[in-house]
Amino acid sequence: MITFISSLILLVLGYLLYGRFVERVFGANPKRPTPAEVNPDGVDYVAMPWWRIFLIQFLNIAGLGPIFGAIMGVMFGPAAFLWIVFGSIFGGAVHDYLSGMLSVRRNGASLPEIVGAELGNGVKQFMRGFTLILMVLVGAVFVSGPAGLLNGMFGTVSMTWWLIIIFAYYMLATLLPIDKLIGRIYPIFGAALLFMAVGILVALFINNAPIPELTDGLYSHHPKEYPIFPMMFVSIACGAISGFHATQSPMMARCLTNEKYGRPCFYGAMIAEGAVALIWAAAASSFFGSFEGLSAYIGSLPKNANSAAEVVNLISNTWLGTLGGFLAILGVVAAPITSGDTALRSARLIAADFLKIDQQKILKRVLVSLPLFALCFLILQMDFDILWRYFAWSNQTLSVFTLWALTVYLARNHRLYWITLIPALFMTAVCVCYILTAPEGLHLPMVYGYSIAALVCIIFTALFARFLYGQHKMRAIAQ
Repeated sequence: MITFISSLILLVLGYLLYGRFVERVFGANPKRPTPAEVNPDGVDYVAMPWWRIFLIQFLNIAGLGPIFGAIMGVMFGPAAFLWIVFGSIFGGAVHDYLSGMLSVRRNGASLPEIVGAELGNGVKQFMRGFTLILMVLVGAVFVSGPAGLLNGMFGTVSMTWWLIIIFAYYMLATLLPIDKLIGRIYPIFGAALLFMAVGILVALFINNAPIPELTDGLYSHHPKEYPIFPMMFVSIACGAISGFHATQSPMMARCLTNEKYGRPCFYGAMIAEGAVALIWAAAASSFFGSFEGLSAYIGSLPKNANSAAEVVNLISNTWLGTLGGFLAILGVVAAPITSGDTALRSARLIAADFLKIDQQKILKRVLVSLPLFALCFLILQMDFDILWRYFAWSNQTLSVFTLWALTVYLARNHRLYWITLIPALFMTAVCVCYILTAPEGLHLPMVYGYSIAALVCIIFTALFARFLYGQHKMRAIAQ
């Protein structure tokens, strides 16, 4: 329990101390007008209370990641606890806060526009296509996962019908004004998700669950002997750092009424997600007695089973009883659904931004959305495990682009850029090494993955140093 309790305390301290430090580095200004005040349109730019924005942002980014990702990631051992804590505080929360606040400063600009403004037009065009594909991929992943859980809860309704029902909801959430559906029902979903997390947390203490400690060893405990680097850092994506979050922040940036609320809404939502991931990592590893016990249970499931969903279902019903388990599963179902709908809504906004199509009329929103829905439906035909792996890598790769753009922004504005430079270099190494060595990647020997990842980081560092030198010369000339 020592490792687990210490981890929870560190997350809270990270929000209170490092979160305030990052806020000062950015220079949040409570007197500066926000997009919701300057450009209200009744559809996407709608002022909302900060607590409602926090719940929406939390649900937007929570999805399956901090639950399913944590369960799969903790199979690597106690190192998962360290990554969730320090990844959230120094990586994910910084990434989410700065990308969200930069969108606030730029009239609610979507992520490709933000990244393109810092890294150039060529990167902007690439980001538009890459981000759109990721958003549609997220929509597909977060239809399939909850549909499988609901099918297990209500066996009388077929999987196909659940897919249709969820997909129909996605269409409504994508097209309607943000305060008509998302703004009203998300607090309810948020209550369910928070109940689930608190319920499992209490059950951990009541059952005196044997949560693994760091003393169990930081080597990889994975049954397939996957190395911790880079595999664990991709498996636990949304529970530590996730590029997907930066695509969701502009929606809330268009609703924020004061920059002082940026820290609880963006930084705080990521810390809350880290806590959820930590709770599920602890529950999954303790419920089965050990990492090996968790691996053995997952190995006993049918080949086509959604293993993380089965673990969630078993733990919830055993520890929380029938009613508690039912509510907990509803929380787990609500989380991905409320990420899937906003992913497709983000895709609509991104497409509308670069096509320069006004979104006040519903007919124009439908015209932009229909191709996205069609592509999402086609992707749904793929196997869930394959979808998840490609989503996870694409997700982390997107965070690399965002972190480098934030680093350039901070350096250009004479701010402390180290707070994003170090995470940017680390995640660059993770993503490069993963795609070179993972089974679904090039499957090269690890020595090649490590060497090439190190080389890429050196090249990126040299390019950034060149940029800094250019900035220094420009300042010298201006003086």
